[in-house]
Amino acid sequence: MGVVRAFRREPEIESRPVVKPPLKWAGGKRWQLPTLLPYWQAHRGRRLVEPFCGGLAVATGLVPDRALLNDVNPHVINFYRWLKKGLAIESSMENERHAYYHARERFNTLLATGKSATKEAASLFYYLNRTGYNGLCRFNSTGSFNVPFGRYKTIPYRVAFEEYRGAFKGWMFTCMDFDQLELEPTDFVYADPPYDVPFTAYSKGGFRWDDQVRTAEWLSKHTGPVILSNQATARIVDLYTSLKFELKVLAAPRRINCTGDRTSVKEVLATRNL
Repeated sequence: MGVVRAFRREPEIESRPVVKPPLKWAGGKRWQLPTLLPYWQAHRGRRLVEPFCGGLAVATGLVPDRALLNDVNPHVINFYRWLKKGLAIESSMENERHAYYHARERFNTLLATGKSATKEAASLFYYLNRTGYNGLCRFNSTGSFNVPFGRYKTIPYRVAFEEYRGAFKGWMFTCMDFDQLELEPTDFVYADPPYDVPFTAYSKGGFRWDDQVRTAEWLSKHTGPVILSNQATARIVDLYTSLKFELKVLAAPRRINCTGDRTSVKEVLATRNL
């Protein structure tokens, strides 16, 4: 008889589900992905770090195995943490003005009573995001969500997010000031802080010019690859030029404007160690 050889079957590699950004997001950077992908492909074995992760357009587009995704807004981070658990929304969602303002009032009550990290708060945040005006995320000086009702004819609400459980595996979501993040020397950092514009109400406390300077100086000290995105104002260009970043100017789409103007705006991409 011939010798029968036993061959060991190689374990199948579990593929990461590809998901879309789960929220509507003013100023989202999905349009930047064609520019970012070549940079990322050269370093994709590294951990992706986003100090200002916002709507997750970049993370869901680059699909890293490991990621540290941070945002100073605790409500968006609470939503992502529940997505990682496979969020299922049980409350009803209607594209109707009275229902929207009732939900907004309930959400703000949860925030005021220490229940902002609950599943209910995450579910309401999703509903308010999908139904409110232009996907804005805005809070007043007391920390209450104050975005008005939107103008959509129809809204494709989702109630089940099970695929995000697998998509977010290996991703950590944190809520802290960016310079408190513990970076690894080889991390690939993509930073998209609030634009250098008068609007700073994305979170309680705002984001002032000294915060822009702190961001730039913090990024300049990192030894791994760094990409910074911001509006190409003269002082932003001067700031990153003085810190020896390489600058590229992009034409960014303008999706939100009170006058209906959709003229593209200039955005700077500042890079180091790439």
